[in-house]
Amino acid sequence: MKKTTIFILSIATAFGFGFACKTIISRNEPTEFKKVTGIGGIFFKCKDANKMREWYHTNLGLNTNKYGTVFEWRQATDSTQKGFTQWSPFNEKTKYFEPSTKDYMINYRVANMDLLLDDLKKNKVTILDSVETVEYGKFVHILDVEGNKIELWEPNDKEYDKIGKKMGSITTK
Repeated sequence: MKKTTIFILSIATAFGFGFACKTIISRNEPTEFKKVTGIGGIFFKCKDANKMREWYHTNLGLNTNKYGTVFEWRQATDSTQKGFTQWSPFNEKTKYFEPSTKDYMINYRVANMDLLLDDLKKNKVTILDSVETVEYGKFVHILDVEGNKIELWEPNDKEYDKIGKKMGSITTK
């Protein structure tokens, strides 16, 4: 009986010691962070943005406004929270996509702009501007390896939702 008790206590002590060591070690490890969490927007050039919005509204049922449409969805990690993706046609002469010469630009939703920018700087990624902060999130533009302009957005979905409602915009669901 005495040997069994000592054996069980030894195992429990070893387990506790191992757990404590793992906790201490893991606190000193760099924490992994999510970089891109989804698509924040799809932007493309066209000859007539008004006509394009009207065509997509009539033929594909998008609830368009002067900017395009906003797709509303529920976040996977918390289905009580909304998320949004912007779809916008731009006039073919827009300079907004420069210095890229492509006819499109993708906006990616990111979880932590500051950490991501630190990581991008370490990897010598071209950052085109400084972070712009507005009520519905933070934005910055970068170039990928082939010179495509990318917009990064750390969203504030609650404020984005409020602005859309204030404008009277109907999202596409």
